[in-house]
Amino acid sequence: MAEVKINGIVYTAPSGTLLGDLLTKAQCEAFGMPCGGHGRCGKCKVVAKGSLSPLSEPEKRLLSQDEIKQGVRLACCTMVEGNCTVKLGLHSGEQIQAIGTMPDFALKPAFQSYGFVLDIGTTTLAARLYDTNGVLQAQGSGLNPQISWGADVVSRMEADLRGEGRKLTQAICKAIDGLMEELCEKANLAPEKIDQLVITGNTVMLHLLTGTSTEPLSHAPFAAKRLFGETVQAEDLGLSCASPRVYLAPCMAAFVGADLVTAVLAGGLCDTPDTKLLVDIGTNGEMALWHKGELYCCSTAAGPAFEGAGISMGMGGSNGAIDSVFVRDGALASHVIGDIAPVGICGSGVVDTVACLLKTGQMDDTGYLEEECITICEPVTFTQNDVRMVQLAKSAIHAGIRTLLHTAELTCTDVQKFFIAGGFGSYLNAENAAKIGLFPEEMLPNIRVIGNAALSGASMLLLNKDYRSICEAYARQAKIVELSVNPFFADEYMNRMLF
Repeated sequence: MAEVKINGIVYTAPSGTLLGDLLTKAQCEAFGMPCGGHGRCGKCKVVAKGSLSPLSEPEKRLLSQDEIKQGVRLACCTMVEGNCTVKLGLHSGEQIQAIGTMPDFALKPAFQSYGFVLDIGTTTLAARLYDTNGVLQAQGSGLNPQISWGADVVSRMEADLRGEGRKLTQAICKAIDGLMEELCEKANLAPEKIDQLVITGNTVMLHLLTGTSTEPLSHAPFAAKRLFGETVQAEDLGLSCASPRVYLAPCMAAFVGADLVTAVLAGGLCDTPDTKLLVDIGTNGEMALWHKGELYCCSTAAGPAFEGAGISMGMGGSNGAIDSVFVRDGALASHVIGDIAPVGICGSGVVDTVACLLKTGQMDDTGYLEEECITICEPVTFTQNDVRMVQLAKSAIHAGIRTLLHTAELTCTDVQKFFIAGGFGSYLNAENAAKIGLFPEEMLPNIRVIGNAALSGASMLLLNKDYRSICEAYARQAKIVELSVNPFFADEYMNRMLF
């Protein structure tokens, strides 16, 4: 068996495994080969080094000499022959792979046998299972069942205040138990072997997990009852696993959660003096700016449109989801994950659709559609209300970015590295995202997508317990920018409504 390190995460695979097949499996279908793996399109570029098969004829034809020198390979044409490393990222200004990345770091596990790590998102859950050698044994994801009480944190808090908090806690605990069982089954492992959990998530999600009242979060001055950074017992949370310890990652403030803290860790935001900006795009758009030793953070309610929720035919980035849309001969064309008949559209496809509707003139810059419902690819359609959902979400993200920069007296061009984090479908076309105003176009040259950085950072807390004190320090030192009372944000939010 060969060890294949993909963006810092170690996988094992038999010699002779096609790299594209391994990436597809490892990322839970988040990696795609648009031409079906026939070496025709050149879209599955990765940087791979180590014990690999020689360059194939399609690679010699489709890759430039500079790319070959840099170690770029086509995943659909490359076989794993032994230990190797693979990096996914932005190639040739095209698509961005959305897998969580981790830097290289020393192992100092917080567990004796196996560890489980979880990111509780408002819309989705994502989990990984590791052994003490840092090898990923299994990973999985699913919907947060609390979505039955509403798509955003405000509706969940309202449910808690109505006395339904216990039901919300029970629902998330049942989902966590299910994910643990699923991952253990994949790894052929008894759940009792897990002896440590690390959980990250936004502040409200961690309150609801622990049965902590969200009442202080529901009104000014929005003071969290707990900011976590603590170890509890699983049985005290209501989890059915065999009483392992659970480390709850630290939060920064009422609406700036542990998920941003762990994303900052995984992105290495504070590791160098460069001016860096990280935006975790999800139902809650959380942002961190590192400049001259200061960490500025904020959170904005983006809504679930970019996670496929709240869109009339929205879904996650799984088989049957339209993940990219483009214009061909003046009409909309699309790619579907799994190369099967489409059943819906995921976040990356949503971004592409809006950009393409602008290009074809079917939508004007106010977001008005010439038809109430436009067909992308039968039977998947995009409606006027879908456009409005995207409009609200992208305006909140863009305005939040500019407000954070304004607070630090910076301009967009001062940012040397711009990280985008969060589960955002299979691919994000950065140019289309900038075109619709999700973020300032000036920042496009410095963009880097790091996938589910919240989960990757939580994995680092599991695999090296020394990072816990570092994250707790991040949470303490952060300067929180309150957008709800910020007049600059209010003005920017309205200004960025136009496409």
